[in-house]
Amino acid sequence: MSVAQTRQDFTKDLADVLSTGASNLVNADANEEAANLLSLQTRQQLSQTALSLSSQSDQAVPRLF
Repeated sequence: MSVAQTRQDFTKDLADVLSTGASNLVNADANEEAANLLSLQTRQQLSQTALSLSSQSDQAVPRLF
């Protein structure tokens, strides 16, 4: 009986967690999420540019000699 009760409690808790997660996805603010995406894309572009510049400067040092 206790095993069945434990499974029932687990299943109920899992259903609550999934319902909350689904609600959070549905209720997400599209403008805020778009701003977050743009921010992440900008960071990615900046890091790629920094890496490219770093690589170029590493290649330029041997040319000085």
